[in-house]
Amino acid sequence: MRSRVRTLVVLVVAAALVALFLSNVDLWRVLSEISQAQPGWLALSLATMVINLAVRAIRWQYLLEPLGEVRFGAAFRATAVGFAASTVLPARAGEVIRPYFLARQANMSATGAFATVILERLLDVLTVLGLLASFVFFFGRDLEQVNPTWFAAIKWAGATAGGVALTVLFVLFVLAGDPARLARTMTRLEQVLPSALAGLIARIAEKFATGLGAIRRPSRVLGAIAWSIPLWLSIAVGIWAVAEAFRLGVPFTRSSLLIAVLTLGVAVPTPGAVGGFHEAFRLGVTAFYGVPDARAVGAAIVLHVLTVGPSLLLGLYFAGQVGLNLTRMRELADNSGEVQA
Repeated sequence: MRSRVRTLVVLVVAAALVALFLSNVDLWRVLSEISQAQPGWLALSLATMVINLAVRAIRWQYLLEPLGEVRFGAAFRATAVGFAASTVLPARAGEVIRPYFLARQANMSATGAFATVILERLLDVLTVLGLLASFVFFFGRDLEQVNPTWFAAIKWAGATAGGVALTVLFVLFVLAGDPARLARTMTRLEQVLPSALAGLIARIAEKFATGLGAIRRPSRVLGAIAWSIPLWLSIAVGIWAVAEAFRLGVPFTRSSLLIAVLTLGVAVPTPGAVGGFHEAFRLGVTAFYGVPDARAVGAAIVLHVLTVGPSLLLGLYFAGQVGLNLTRMRELADNSGEVQA
């Protein structure tokens, strides 16, 4: 029942965001803008999204190293499946399904793999903030005069997210320092909990801390950070290419601002970031670049399709190869304890 209520709430939020996104927009004009988009630039954007998946898989290999050797193919398939699940299911279901899928393919702990997904997200936040800082200090000072309210809000959100990310990273570093000690501490729960339950919690905690082992290896962390840069630069190229296709007048050096805005939009846990992604992009290009609504809406729709399309198609194909259908994905997302045991 709780899962159904959560799903209903998420769908209502998504519907409200889509309604806001499409409000007061001439849909025929939107279709006209889409039909006039330059296909060459769209093809470039599509290519960057496939490259993005590949780079994510390589970066994940660096973080997974403490758990065992993982081949690129296994990491790539699991990454695609995870993003496909997040596209069709609410509440970031793919973040749970991705480590589960990899664990079954590579014979490792799903809990440990899940810990590396958390590390990935922290690296993503820190990289996006780095790109935003480069924009704020070097490329976008003139836009502060265009819309100072929105500009200040983005800087505040970025600073807050950066502080939270660094705090969480420090906490994870402490937890990863001694997995065995963490497990011994957790076993003390036997004094207040049934021994079977306390033992289960201790085993999960130790596996989770082991998955954070990359933090104890500076070379692994630096390697993951090094791959984070081309990953997000490829995303920036994809966004800029769509902007060029729709003649939005957004220079490549300013695409990092749109990345920051879109990051806020996709924080709403709707399936495939529907609604939040679209409205964030529309607001970004209309507020800072004066793009007409119809053109902004058309560009947002196409960019979203190009962003989720490759991972959705590849992910469903890879999942189907091992008999993992949408029903099973939903069950795994609803019973994450089973996945992480």
